Amino acid sequence: MFRGLSVLAAKKIYAISIITIILASVYPIYMGAVMLWSYFHNGGIDVADYPSYVIPYTPICIALIICVSLLPLIYKICDRLTLPVVSIMGAVIFIGAETAFEQVAVFTDLSSKIKVEAWQMLSCVMTPQVSVSVWDSLNIRFNPSFKIHFYAIALLIVMAIIGVVYGFYRIAHTKNYSKAKPLVIQLIAVAVFIGLCVLACFTAFFRTGNISLSPLSAVLMTLFFMIFGITAGVYAGTWLYGKQRTLSIIIPSFTAIIISSVMYLGEMIMMGWRLFQRGGGVLFERLGSLPFSAFDILTVLFSGVITYLILYAIKNKNGNQS
Repeated sequence: MFRGLSVLAAKKIYAISIITIILASVYPIYMGAVMLWSYFHNGGIDVADYPSYVIPYTPICIALIICVSLLPLIYKICDRLTLPVVSIMGAVIFIGAETAFEQVAVFTDLSSKIKVEAWQMLSCVMTPQVSVSVWDSLNIRFNPSFKIHFYAIALLIVMAIIGVVYGFYRIAHTKNYSKAKPLVIQLIAVAVFIGLCVLACFTAFFRTGNISLSPLSAVLMTLFFMIFGITAGVYAGTWLYGKQRTLSIIIPSFTAIIISSVMYLGEMIMMGWRLFQRGGGVLFERLGSLPFSAFDILTVLFSGVITYLILYAIKNKNGNQS
């Protein structure tokens, strides 16, 4: 009887998950279809028709739809190995789809044509409405290494969403609720992070191409960097939950710091080894010959501190102190 209820609950979670992902993927999949149609008919897509941020969101959605659709089958075959198997599969599908979409050319008035990945880099630096002359004034040139943070963002979204779906799916099967709270926190973290990603897609956090950011841009970018690290830290903390303190809290906190640092590294590469200046005063000035400021260091550290506090609070509330 209880097993029957477990299977029913798992089916409901699966249905809700796949429907939610498909609905959220409608626009990105549409964007990808528009780009591919133009590519097969015209050899590329005109910049006026370029759907915002086909990459990485269309490949992300493709990976999630396939992986979540196959989750029950993989769970039946792999059981406890389901999460690593599905996560690896999601990463491979995303990278394959991403690489394919990056080859599509964008026709512009700025040059005969450039690849989507180069146009995407331009969009990362500033809003699409900003003239290419600003790009030149910042002395920014295309460097594919900037995708280090681009891929990190996408892979984190893929793995975090797969992790949430798998986590609740397994709870429904096993009736073991020990990881329910960290999974809820993980769901909230990735939802907030995706929300910031969507905002960045359509506003570029209101950057205008100047190296000095407005207060609004500075706040949004700082929040994005921190939430990125926190999401990664909570993801690690969810699967290490219940272990001794070093494993379940400290390692995820360092994970948050490392992942947040990756964002800064990607930005430095993208900006020619400079960083956007987030304010005025000593706190925001470069530390000698180093490209970052004291504020940048604090941003990275705070992502780890907040991750630590979140996981510590959950652990203590559940009486799992070690």
